Amino acid sequence: MVVVLDTVNGPAARHPEKAHRPDQPALKKPDWIRVKAPVSRGYAETHAIMRANGLHTVCEEAGCPNIGECWDKKHATFMIMGDTCTRACAFCNVKTGLPGALDPHEPQHVAEATAKLGLAHIVVTSVDRDDLTDGGAAHFAATIRAIRAACPTTTIEVLTPDFLRKDGALEVVVAARPDVFNHNLETVPSRYLTVRPGARYFHSIRLLQRVKELDPTMFTKSGIMVGLGEQRNEVLQVMDDLRSAGVDFLTIGQYLQPTRKHHAVNQFVTPDEFKAYETIAYAKGFLMVAASPLTRSSHHAGEDFARLKAARAGA
Repeated sequence: MVVVLDTVNGPAARHPEKAHRPDQPALKKPDWIRVKAPVSRGYAETHAIMRANGLHTVCEEAGCPNIGECWDKKHATFMIMGDTCTRACAFCNVKTGLPGALDPHEPQHVAEATAKLGLAHIVVTSVDRDDLTDGGAAHFAATIRAIRAACPTTTIEVLTPDFLRKDGALEVVVAARPDVFNHNLETVPSRYLTVRPGARYFHSIRLLQRVKELDPTMFTKSGIMVGLGEQRNEVLQVMDDLRSAGVDFLTIGQYLQPTRKHHAVNQFVTPDEFKAYETIAYAKGFLMVAASPLTRSSHHAGEDFARLKAARAGA
């Protein structure tokens, strides 16, 4: 899905496809969802590095609740290929519209920022770029190579789009050899038409399976949100589907509604329920599981990668 913005008649709306939707109900957040406002010195320094290099982060664009904690530690998830997505997912706060041209210098800028932040582990994600022939795969590969050249000891995790109908794109990214290949399912299959209408559940499962076929040693990772109206048995089926695809690492977090125009929160899942999901996921064979209300794909990614490697070594 591509939404073309009118750039002549004033500023474009962030979510033009949602502007005329009725407001959705907003449930009161429970105490376990509360986070502190980002005001630390480390946060300010990370912010300055991002702006100095002209970079975008999913931390900001998606309104991540963990931004204060992560940026204080100089951890940020770089979002390449601009800040405008060609998809219009009902849950996402990233801007929707027709993106601009790729910045050929962006891979080098990401590498320079990685060096300045002193990152031992970096996560690189992107908007969906359905407008590009390869979905941005070559840009991902160029970014991986630039980071390797500038910071050879830094481990690299990519969180990619689904490259739907982009033949050969996945192979380009895998050939660049990131340490972790992450692609999120986001929700259970019954919710796709409402929550993630531009994507296809079984295509995403096949994408993750194909990574393992191309490189069996590469760690694979995927995540879902809960609170979107899914049933418990559907979450367990997603776990089975991911294990059938050989996925190593599963993340499960609470969906939080960015605005009243976005998909409503159906329920707030309790910490005890998250703990139960974690226990079941480990029993199903995942090497690593992160499940909590504030779990996000890139939260504690560096520490989790170390644990993931240790889990494989001890398996």
